[in-house]
Parts: sequence; C-alpha cells; structure tokens
Amino acid sequence: MSETAIRDEHRLDPEDEARANFYALLARLYACAPDAELLDAIAAAPPLATIDDPPDDGGLAARWDALRAASAKAGAVAVAHEFQALFIGVGKSEVSLYASHYLGPQSGRPLADFRAALAKMGLARRPDASEYEDHFSVALETMRMLAAGSANRSPATVAEQRAFCETFLLPWAFACCAAISRCAIANYYVEVAQFTASFLALERDSFAIE
Repeated sequence: MSETAIRDEHRLDPEDEARANFYALLARLYACAPDAELLDAIAAAPPLATIDDPPDDGGLAARWDALRAASAKAGAVAVAHEFQALFIGVGKSEVSLYASHYLGPQSGRPLADFRAALAKMGLARRPDASEYEDHFSVALETMRMLAAGSANRSPATVAEQRAFCETFLLPWAFACCAAISRCAIANYYVEVAQFTASFLALERDSFAIE
C-alpha cells in the first residue's frame, strides 16, 4: 500500500484530529518544558469558541484561552526552571507525574499493568526514554496514538480508546492535575493542569454517551 493510500485510509474526521492534537500537545508538555517555539505556537493558536458559541462557563474553551494567554506571557527559561522544580527536583519532585504515586494498593501493580497493556498493543518504552511507562506523558501519547493511529496502525475503536482511558488515565489524572494546581511553586503549569483536567473531563463525558 502506498503512503498516500495509508494516509487516506487513516484520515480522521475533524473532531478526532483535534482530540489527537490535544493529546499530542499535552504529552509534549508533560514530557519536558516547552521551548520558545512551542510557547509561541500555543499563544498564536486560534480560540476554540466561535462567535456563534454560547458563553463559556469556565469549560474547555475558557481553559484553552487561559493557556494561550499564559503561553504568550511566559518565558521559556522560566518555564524550564518551573518544570525542573515541579517534576524533577533535587532528590524528590514537588509533584509526581506517575500513576503509581496516585493509585492505592487496591489498584494492584500500575506500572506492570501499564507495561502489559502497551505490550499487548505492540508498544514498548524507548531505550533512551527516562520516564517509566506509567508517566503522564506516556499515557497521553498512547491516547494520541489510539485516537489518530500511525503510518502502520489504524486508529483504535471508540471502545478501545475508552477502555484504555478509563483504566490507565482517568483514575488518577485529575488527582495529578489538582496536585499541580495546588503547588505553591507552580505558575505556567497551573494553566496546563487546568486545561488538561477540562479536556479529560470532556473525554470522560463523551465516552460515557458513546
């Protein structure tokens, strides 16, 4: 099959393309601090609400506007220092980005379960990756791949996407976002976390009515 045929076969509708793009952006923001180019791109991105939309009450469109505004004001060096202090630290981070930190003993072995689920999908941790498989960015990137597919993989069904999201992301993602938002040293990442929580709440509600 030619590359053109593969692209045509995997062509997404606008809603799924937007979902995949947001998952990709969030995965990138939790993997490492945004550079100046990415901050500029977020700041220049269009709003989600159109002129005909009803007023937003603090939902996804408002949170996106807040992230765009924060990106316009943020400096890449300051955000890099914030990311280091928040998620890496010296000895111990202020906020953990790992599922295992948030899920209690009743959840079994989150990291082993993550690894098994990724292996079942034919995915594995890159040899050069520093994050374990239950890292926030890995879970978000997996959802991007499930939503968008890849050159040799069709997008997953809605049922498959829902199963992964409900098993490996939703049980702890909101607690992680809340921890970031409460952290005294968080600044730019407060807006990232609040947008993440709003986006995942929309995903959760959308899956519930499918």
